[in-house]
Amino acid sequence: MRTSFLLGSAAPLFLMLGLAIPGPLSATLASEAVQDSAAVDRLSLPPPKAGRHRPLVVLLADNAGTQTTDFSVPYGILKESGVAEVRSVSMRAGLVRMTRGLTIETDETVMDFDGREPTGADVVIVPAQANPKDKAMAKWLRSQAAKGAVIMSICEGSRVLANAGLLDGRHAASHWSSIPSLAKSYPDTNWVRDRRYIQDGPIISTAGVTASIPASLALVEAIGGHDAADTTARKFGIAAWGSAHRTSDFAIGKADIAAVIAARKGSQETSQISIADGVDEVALALHVDAWGRTEHTRVVTARSGRAAVRSRHGLVIVPDAEPAEGTHALQLTDQPAIAQFEGSLAEIERRYGAAAVRLVALGMEYDFSRPAPQK
Repeated sequence: MRTSFLLGSAAPLFLMLGLAIPGPLSATLASEAVQDSAAVDRLSLPPPKAGRHRPLVVLLADNAGTQTTDFSVPYGILKESGVAEVRSVSMRAGLVRMTRGLTIETDETVMDFDGREPTGADVVIVPAQANPKDKAMAKWLRSQAAKGAVIMSICEGSRVLANAGLLDGRHAASHWSSIPSLAKSYPDTNWVRDRRYIQDGPIISTAGVTASIPASLALVEAIGGHDAADTTARKFGIAAWGSAHRTSDFAIGKADIAAVIAARKGSQETSQISIADGVDEVALALHVDAWGRTEHTRVVTARSGRAAVRSRHGLVIVPDAEPAEGTHALQLTDQPAIAQFEGSLAEIERRYGAAAVRLVALGMEYDFSRPAPQK
């Protein structure tokens, strides 16, 4: 059975960062009603800063760890669209180890960026980071906001923004399982459910993980217009990118917890995905993220000689290992990224069962119509 990207999204923190398993969302949390109007879905950006023909969009990575899909999806979609100049920056020099099996090298550090671009970025995109309370990161984001940049968080990147004080008094989204803890830690923010993405002034935020896809397309539309967004969306296999969402569709049940426990008690395997220059960074990230969330396997990227590769749009990816005979191989194809992702879900079900697919769908906040497994 196919899943549909167009219906929902959310991401439990225990799957994303390996933390304790949370309980279901409290029914007492305030919920903002789903709105389907074009006005709600439309993002608004100021003109590019002086001397720029296109906005300068920065993807921020923490060397301590950055969420794979949160980073790679906006990077790949915006690069593919051509409507903006896109750069990847890291807090410090050196490699960035991303979640679930990717290691990258960014274009420059924030210090280098500040030296080259004293007026700052037009848009800064902040994925979920391993250390959301990093003081240097918070200071840099505040400086970019003070220079007039629109700041956009993806998934639990909202925790980074909240820590920096950029969400005080604003509405913001995040992945579904983090909302209770965020509401407790940052009560001055109005944490919004039932929206994939939301803008409040110069701040844009999204729900979990796969909400990065419609939000990135909405950003393309804000910069280059509907036709540019539609053309880009079709290249990835996406028909629409509205913000409508039902947070209540996502909750961890007893059967899900039992599936995690059983998987962790069982034997773990290694899944290998070969990469080469020109690899589709969006499809790769979705593959790595999905398989890594099954709790049954560890995903590694492989290339002979372990030489770094450049993705389709120039992201430097450092392979984890040499190709190994007899290792479970994951295959990328020439299909659009979303079709490949859904193909991965079908393959995961064949290999590990429906319970594993449900964990992936919950973890990546990807609408999934299959019922929860019975006890």
